[in-house]
Amino acid sequence: MKILKLFAKIIILAVLSLLTIFFYFAKDLPRPERFTERTELYPIEIYDRTGENLLYSVGIENKIYVSLDKIPKKLILAVLTAEDKNFYNHFGIDLKAILRSLWLNFQKKELLYGGSTITQQLIRSTFLTPEKSIKRKIREIVLALELERRYSKEQILEWYLNQVPLGFNVYGVGAGAKFYFAKEVEDLSLAESATLASLIKAPSFLAKNLKSLKERRDKILAQMFKEGLISKEEFKSAIKTEIKFKFATKKKILAPHFVFFVLDQIKRKYGEEFARERGFKVRTTLNLQLQKLGEEIVKKWAKRNEIYKAYNAALVAVNPKNGDILVMVGSKDWFGKSYPEGCIPGKNCLFEPKFNVAVAKPGRQPGSAFKPIVYAKAFEKGYSDKTIVLDTLTNFGIWGGKPYIPQNYDGRFRGPVTLRQALAQSLNVPSVKVLLYLAGLKESIDLAKEMGITTLTKPYSFYGPSIVLGGGEVNLLDMIQVYSVFSQDGVKIPLRAILEIKDHKGNIIYRAKTSIGKRVISQKTAKLITDILSDNLARAGAFGLNSPLYVPEIPEKVAVKTGTTNEFRDAWTIGYTQNLVVGVWTGNNDNSPTLRAPGVLISAPIWKEFLIKAYYNLTNSEL
Repeated sequence: MKILKLFAKIIILAVLSLLTIFFYFAKDLPRPERFTERTELYPIEIYDRTGENLLYSVGIENKIYVSLDKIPKKLILAVLTAEDKNFYNHFGIDLKAILRSLWLNFQKKELLYGGSTITQQLIRSTFLTPEKSIKRKIREIVLALELERRYSKEQILEWYLNQVPLGFNVYGVGAGAKFYFAKEVEDLSLAESATLASLIKAPSFLAKNLKSLKERRDKILAQMFKEGLISKEEFKSAIKTEIKFKFATKKKILAPHFVFFVLDQIKRKYGEEFARERGFKVRTTLNLQLQKLGEEIVKKWAKRNEIYKAYNAALVAVNPKNGDILVMVGSKDWFGKSYPEGCIPGKNCLFEPKFNVAVAKPGRQPGSAFKPIVYAKAFEKGYSDKTIVLDTLTNFGIWGGKPYIPQNYDGRFRGPVTLRQALAQSLNVPSVKVLLYLAGLKESIDLAKEMGITTLTKPYSFYGPSIVLGGGEVNLLDMIQVYSVFSQDGVKIPLRAILEIKDHKGNIIYRAKTSIGKRVISQKTAKLITDILSDNLARAGAFGLNSPLYVPEIPEKVAVKTGTTNEFRDAWTIGYTQNLVVGVWTGNNDNSPTLRAPGVLISAPIWKEFLIKAYYNLTNSEL
């Protein structure tokens, strides 16, 4: 009897707790008119560092409200198939989906999967912040339950279909039909309806990656056929239809790769809906004059580099004293066409215009551009540029299941060499010895991360000794951060793209603070690396006295390092003065090899021309 009473008390307590939680969150459910009334929205405006030059304005025009009876049944069925096939059978949440997502989150040890119904998605996108937390998830579930209690399924579905984000600042299926297909929503075909439904999952990505979009669309169509929602003939006809968008007239945009890099930061931190409601005016770090110069130089040299079968290039320039990103050219031509004609982006394109190579993760292999990190670690441990290692044929044991016997780029061995000669001439065999015997593999990778590399996330054993020769994938922006540390005598000042954000009333939402930085290597080590990388005589044995790495036009030390990966797939040049760090990558988007073109041949000329012109521009104008 006592056990039954105890059990009853536990049940009552549990019910009361659940009711308390429910009413605590349910009281915040906003008025239903919020879904239909036109909340006053404002554009998100992105400016250069002066705050006077508008780079891009994310408008507010792409929103059209359509009643449910005007939306074709095939589109509704496609959305339900893609997002919530049990919509008419649940009461706001899908318990089976939630349990499945909890299990996946437990396995991944991260809050990644939500198991969200259409009702939950509507609540989340309209009323909640983009954060991922247990508290927000509970609130989302409670509000979804209350919404379903108050309103019909048809009403909830109508609200959802009219506010769902579809990419390019398009909201709702009415605006989606106009923007992507230049049609009224009621005139959409089955293939077009399934395409819009497909975009919901990841609109920003899928709208720019048609191969992935078609794969998702065809999967949805197959599921619709399997469930008897469309006929076999309709299914066959729809999957044969290629996706061809008829985009609305494109608005003017300057520094496009940089602009979307900034917009991604804003969306992650604030959420797009919040930014649009407040009317963000974003003053960035971009120097528009230098940006135009960078775009012009990259485009010119990238055209020349086609003779070496290198079809793309990227350039980033920063002020290392404050971390300001002054220039970001993510490809040779944002407005160009993918090459070769008919290639599939993300698979076999030598060039993709809108893919930002500069910030892509996990990125590309840096080749010898990684070596200064390892030498810096060796110097931190007490070795000097006069320390001698033997440049001879060496078997470093079994790595990756086979003997590791690296060669120098020219196939020659030089015998005893100093660390200054080894780094300046980018000798491979001595560099592996520095890594394994002087600096340490784990210690070098740890230093790389501390200096700014964010992509080396696999176990240390995965990389092995080839890491010093560029065996790990990085991106250009991270490498710029690393070289900024050398430029600032060992102090890491985080890179930044945003200086200030105001709302449409002029209220300050965010203002960048001056960073004093964090010391990650000693001043002595940083100065020694700079001295070696600016020693034209020391590198002459490999590059000659008058290579593109020699910049006598600039009356101060110019430190620089190139990098070339296996089969000449990537060519890098990264160099700096005290006030400017510039990095260039050249190669092909699909990772195919160039025509044996090293960094000094195809990336260094871009780097040198930009550095010289930018240097003299910056001495006469504000950074």
